[in-house]
Amino acid sequence: MRFDLPENKRLVHTLVIPVRWGDMDAAGHVNNAMYFRYFETVRLDWLHQARGGADLYADGTGPVLVNAFCNFLRQLRFPADVVARHYLGRAGRSSVETFLTLERTDEPGQPYATGGGKLVWTDVSTERSIPLPDWLRALAVG
Repeated sequence: MRFDLPENKRLVHTLVIPVRWGDMDAAGHVNNAMYFRYFETVRLDWLHQARGGADLYADGTGPVLVNAFCNFLRQLRFPADVVARHYLGRAGRSSVETFLTLERTDEPGQPYATGGGKLVWTDVSTERSIPLPDWLRALAVG
């Protein structure tokens, strides 16, 4: 099953990630779990910057990823640098849709993977959802 990314999304962050030799599996291409690691890397880099460089959970609140998906479109191989793009979609009371794309820097416009997930904002001490912070809601679509 393939999940399509919506047209209505907002680019909030871009990061170049080097493919490491150790990211590959025995078949000589980047292991499928690494695609999720690349998604995690760009998502956390964006959150860290969006919160002004502060500890992600410094105020006792923060995101929890409650689901994730990846469409594996092409096989990544070492050596390469990957452009990871992070987008926001619609926001709910306590959650926001996120979407991601990966492409090689030397092949612009050729996606190697697309994916996404839902972030839920939580109170760390109670482990319960809370309303999205205003700064995050302002970045979301619609």
